[in-house]
Amino acid sequence: MFELIIFEILGFLDSSSRYLHWKIGLYAILFMLIVLLPFYIGYLIISNTRFVQTRLVKPLALGAWLVFVYLFWKIGDPFPILSPKHGILSMEQVISRVGVVGVTLMAVLSGFGAVNYPYTSMAYFMRVVTATDVQNMEKKLLQTLDVIIMKKKRMAIAQREKQSVSSRKGIWGMLQSVTSLPGTEDIGQLKQSVEALEEFSRQLFLETVELHNMLERIEWSHTFKGKYFNFIGYFFSLYCIWKIFICTINIVFDRVGKVDPVTRGMQIAVHYMGFDVDGMYFVSSVLLIRMNMPAEYRSIITEVLGELQFNFYHRWFDVIFLVSALTSIGFLYLAHKQGPERDTTAIS
Repeated sequence: MFELIIFEILGFLDSSSRYLHWKIGLYAILFMLIVLLPFYIGYLIISNTRFVQTRLVKPLALGAWLVFVYLFWKIGDPFPILSPKHGILSMEQVISRVGVVGVTLMAVLSGFGAVNYPYTSMAYFMRVVTATDVQNMEKKLLQTLDVIIMKKKRMAIAQREKQSVSSRKGIWGMLQSVTSLPGTEDIGQLKQSVEALEEFSRQLFLETVELHNMLERIEWSHTFKGKYFNFIGYFFSLYCIWKIFICTINIVFDRVGKVDPVTRGMQIAVHYMGFDVDGMYFVSSVLLIRMNMPAEYRSIITEVLGELQFNFYHRWFDVIFLVSALTSIGFLYLAHKQGPERDTTAIS
């Protein structure tokens, strides 16, 4: 479908042929999304369930698919996604519901990516880790493993002594098997201690791996590539702040967002430098890309998709993007604040 957008811009093929290919491609995608993939996913899950008889797999898969279709159809009820002109069984009903799910997923991923990329690429957010910190953590891990091995040896010795005592005959052997002699190891306490130490060693191992990763990130940030990504991280930080601000404005004042500064800058560069940048039309799905396209190229998308409420999808994207970005900021802030304290506690 993205190729058809390029064909529309370049005027490649006859208009009626492009329209036919739009319809065929759109119907094929909807058939896979609504019919083929859900049915076969349900069939695969049910067929791998042991207690389901073979003859019931297909009926149950069909029933699961009908439940999916019902839930999928109910998704669109709370949203003003359709023009009142369309009937309940029109193709626009299906496209509008797919659009709600797709735009929601895109907004969630975009909000997280806009926050996570600067956090992972900028040197400002990297925790200070030295080779000494890594060595201290490795020593602590090795010491814990030595203690675990020592306690397991004591468990094995105590278990062998217990078996040797219980194998003796006579009343004295029976009494020794019931009572504990002074100095005999308590196997139950040793087992609990070993389990606690093993859990602690797993945590230390994860801490060691994390410290190694942080040390590698710090070394990578000193390279040319690391400095380049650090610079790009500042740019995306500013863009993320602007995007959050403009999404808030769009939501509060109930306005539809226009072309963003990145796309606008590409348009200006294309206009003044004379280059033809077709890749700019790959920045979003067909629903959202319509806003970034010049007016003369929007008609084919409107004609193929039908009279959908395109403004709703842009407002919905802004809402979900804002929630996702703010939530990501909150989680990353907590992780960044707790990280140094956790590392300091583990190393000390």
